[in-house]
Amino acid sequence: MLATFAIAPAYAQDAQADEESNQNEPIIVTATLRAMDVQDIPIAVTAVAPETLERQGVADIKTLSAISPSFNIQSSQTETQGTSIKIRGVGTTGNNTGLESSVGVFIDGVYQSRPGVALGDLVDLERLEILRGPQGTLFGRNTSAGALNITTRRPNLSELEGFVNASYGNYDFMNVQAGVSVPVAKDVAAVRLSGTWRKRDGFLKSATGATSNDRDRYMLRGQLYVEPNADVSIRILADYSKVDEKCCDAVIVRETELQPFFAFHGLTSDGVDQFGRPALQNLSTNAQQFLNSSKQWGVSGELKWDFGGAKLTSITAYRDFKSESSQDDFVGLQIYSVGTHGITAAPGTPRNGDNIKAFTQELRLQGTAFDDKLDWLIGGFYGKEDIQAQGVMTLGADFQRANSAFNFANLAGVNPLFALTALGNGGIPVNANGATAVNLFDQEATTFSIFTHNVINFTDRLSLTLGARYVDEKKTASFDQLSASNGACQASTNAVLSGAITNATIANGLVGLNCFPFVAPVTLTAPAALGGGLASRLLPLPREWGQTFKDDEITYTGQLGYKVTDDVLLYAGYSHGFKSGGFNLDATSANLLNSAAILAGLRQPTPVIVAPQYADPSFKSEKVNQIEVGVKATLGRFKANLALFDMKMSDFQVLEFTGIQFLTFNVNSARSTGAELEVFGSLSDYITGNVAVTYADSRYPSDCGVGVAPAAAASVARLCGGSLTSAPKFTGVMGLTYDGPLDSSGWGLLVNGNINYSSKRRTSTIPLDSNNLPVPLDYQDAYFKMNARIGLTTPDERFTFELWGTNLNNEITRGITANTPLRGGAGTRSRVGFVEEPRMYGLTVRAKF
Repeated sequence: MLATFAIAPAYAQDAQADEESNQNEPIIVTATLRAMDVQDIPIAVTAVAPETLERQGVADIKTLSAISPSFNIQSSQTETQGTSIKIRGVGTTGNNTGLESSVGVFIDGVYQSRPGVALGDLVDLERLEILRGPQGTLFGRNTSAGALNITTRRPNLSELEGFVNASYGNYDFMNVQAGVSVPVAKDVAAVRLSGTWRKRDGFLKSATGATSNDRDRYMLRGQLYVEPNADVSIRILADYSKVDEKCCDAVIVRETELQPFFAFHGLTSDGVDQFGRPALQNLSTNAQQFLNSSKQWGVSGELKWDFGGAKLTSITAYRDFKSESSQDDFVGLQIYSVGTHGITAAPGTPRNGDNIKAFTQELRLQGTAFDDKLDWLIGGFYGKEDIQAQGVMTLGADFQRANSAFNFANLAGVNPLFALTALGNGGIPVNANGATAVNLFDQEATTFSIFTHNVINFTDRLSLTLGARYVDEKKTASFDQLSASNGACQASTNAVLSGAITNATIANGLVGLNCFPFVAPVTLTAPAALGGGLASRLLPLPREWGQTFKDDEITYTGQLGYKVTDDVLLYAGYSHGFKSGGFNLDATSANLLNSAAILAGLRQPTPVIVAPQYADPSFKSEKVNQIEVGVKATLGRFKANLALFDMKMSDFQVLEFTGIQFLTFNVNSARSTGAELEVFGSLSDYITGNVAVTYADSRYPSDCGVGVAPAAAASVARLCGGSLTSAPKFTGVMGLTYDGPLDSSGWGLLVNGNINYSSKRRTSTIPLDSNNLPVPLDYQDAYFKMNARIGLTTPDERFTFELWGTNLNNEITRGITANTPLRGGAGTRSRVGFVEEPRMYGLTVRAKF
């Protein structure tokens, strides 16, 4: 459902007469920072009207794939941190604040620095544009895969107007949206206030009684718009939003083969009541309560000034985003808690979450020259971002017994994670219950860029677009542990370093589990016999660090466009994009890499000193080169757009969760090749339709591991030759809408149906486990999802009543599948699936004035 539906003929008087002029009315977008007809822009853009978002039940960007098959967005256990956006199968996996998105989101020209910041409700919009492929020349940093350009409706200077929408649906869904625009000085100044409140019960229910994946959020936005004269306009915006939700639990889609050993280690339950396909179909989970909340506010000011020979645009913005998440493990045991509200968290436990503050300033000057043969634009951008990411975890009473069962089976006796600590604590075993750590990650980033974007019109039909941008990036980050207490970890370290445990598998398991990275103190000490000091110089344990990352890049683009006729545009282009590098904000990011060699040297009859090698917490910037050729045609009542693309990424950024830790690394190369077709228009006076199909072969080449960092070599080797995550080869959307008279009574009728399709896609980061066998349940099978809406509008067009449903065929699908933390190893892993929305339906009443 594309922007043409915004200009579909109304059913009111003279509709048929108006139809002839409306069929080819231009769809104006600002994808090039100029108001242009989307059919005249030599890049792939999908323009979406607000009516289309409403008809498909798109309340936020998470469900945009119902409209654009090239767009994909997924979330894991927190939406504020674990959200990833992809276009054409290309994007960055989430759940690490140090990683920035490959798809930039811009709201009223203001960059939203993380996907979690941009997940607010879409209300009172003027338009939404999905720009596919690298957009770094005009939109700047972190748009190597594409961009979302969202524009809210500005105040009306001439008349009072407003709307109210109210909805109710299953899962006790309630939503109210409202907006009003009031002229303050007619034709000179006006204000606009809009807001939304959305609440819904969770669709996942745990055996513990907890529910998850609900909605409880609101947003308020205020605007002042002033046009003192025809040459100057000033727009000031302020917004505030709050989210307080239970999110995001996951279904255990595969249970470990080690499950029968729970009783051997003294557990009364294995913690899993529901798993497998029945649990997925019944939306049943096993965990305690998941909580995810956020508060954010922002202000921005836009000045536009036409000097006659040139136009100045200035956009100044500041945003403050604060999130918090609390959760227990994915099973019904007391293994660990994250944050303040988990069942194992002690009173006074600090908040777990992020605080992101961002300031941006953009200046643009643009105009024309040489009798409009040259449309030129130059600009500059400055941004400053401060991040504080605090990780808080507490271990529970079942931690050692559960991890003994699901990692050792019966190979090391009863509860070895407890019993073996006695070897490093004077014969007294140490319980890990209550072990805790508070880890703080700070990052300060600054970016500066200058850019130009120019359209040279050789003739009325032939044009060349040339653009370039110089980007300078600097990030300074650090990891500091504010507090930690874990006696079991110190005892395990003592036992292994003293040589009391000689079996390497048991030694690695003892330290790796009792020193679970999120609760391992950085102050652990080594025995005096090995020189004392910090144990992290001998074992792969967390280390505090501080480091600076710098990079600069020139991004550029060129497109040649040729209008064969007034209605047909042929174009070809080449773009070079850039996505900033940075730091893995994880406690393990600077761990020792050659522990075995160091210890082997120290235990020689004549000790041999081996120099330590530590992991680098930084990762390199990602770059992309894209070739795109296409055609845009207006064929009577219909518009048809075809784009062929080939994207080649280098130093592609990947985040992997192993079940114990997060690893961030660069892959030498990745590639996405494919085609996109969009056809939309009117079948008759009142019937419109659309078809959009994307084919994208997004993959890692077989030689993608050449030159990667040694610490990432094993992981990268298991990626090469596989497809990218959440990148189906075929996706499609098809829709049909009747928007016209019900009968001669003057009432209007809306009937809309939409089907979207996805072929099978991978849902895990890496397709092979560490044993080089395929990870279980990696692929989500192909599926169709159907949406529908039927509505009646009163003869005066003031009120509309709609019945609607999304995913009406109730297709239960997984967005992401991951290893269940601490539950099985290679070949015996338990797996969790993060489930997308099931069938939703309800009633909406709309009123406008």
